[in-house]
Amino acid sequence: MNRSLVSALVVLLAVAQPPVWAQATPAQQQITLSASGHVEAPQDWLTVRMGLTREGADAAAVQAQLKTAIDAALTTARAQVRSRQMEVRSGAFGVSPRYGRDGRINGWQGSAELVLEGRDVPLITATAGKLSTLTVNSMGFSLSREARRQLESDVQAQAIERFRARAAEVTKAFGFSSYTLGAVNISSTDEGARPMPRMMAMEAKAAMADAPLPVEAGTDTVSVTVSGSINVR
Repeated sequence: MNRSLVSALVVLLAVAQPPVWAQATPAQQQITLSASGHVEAPQDWLTVRMGLTREGADAAAVQAQLKTAIDAALTTARAQVRSRQMEVRSGAFGVSPRYGRDGRINGWQGSAELVLEGRDVPLITATAGKLSTLTVNSMGFSLSREARRQLESDVQAQAIERFRARAAEVTKAFGFSSYTLGAVNISSTDEGARPMPRMMAMEAKAAMADAPLPVEAGTDTVSVTVSGSINVR
């Protein structure tokens, strides 16, 4: 192979290989952190669950008795319904076999439930007192959907601002100059309704038979947590 051909091959190989440049990449670390916001608000939604039980030798007869009683209670309660002030709906309904000592079915038992809920506490408790065929299974206060939605929006903004402030503080504390946001998760919680124990609820029914039960709402705490990672450098 002559010298001119070898020289040409060397030149071609040199052109085909891309140049390699040293690049200085700033050190980058990842930090995980979280921040929360919360607020307490008065509960504005009352839920009263009322029910009855029936027993008998025939399943169809027990079911019919439950249906008759619930239909009558619904008719009474519906006359008092006001949108978002008091609403009424049916709850759990079921009939199941009752077994004797020999393991055989010796009868049937069933239960049905009616739910009163809304903002108008005096109206709800007064209506519950009129449903003489039912007893109170539970009673609890909570935040309405509208109140919770508004609170979560406000508290979320608070939590995000705290996350950003903490991210800047942590970045500086570790000796870095800046950060970029990584993956972030936002979650919200609230305490929800606080039901009245069954024994107290039974006593409440007796009180409501003569006059509306004096009930007192508490407060709920709505919390929003922002957690995630930041890339610092």
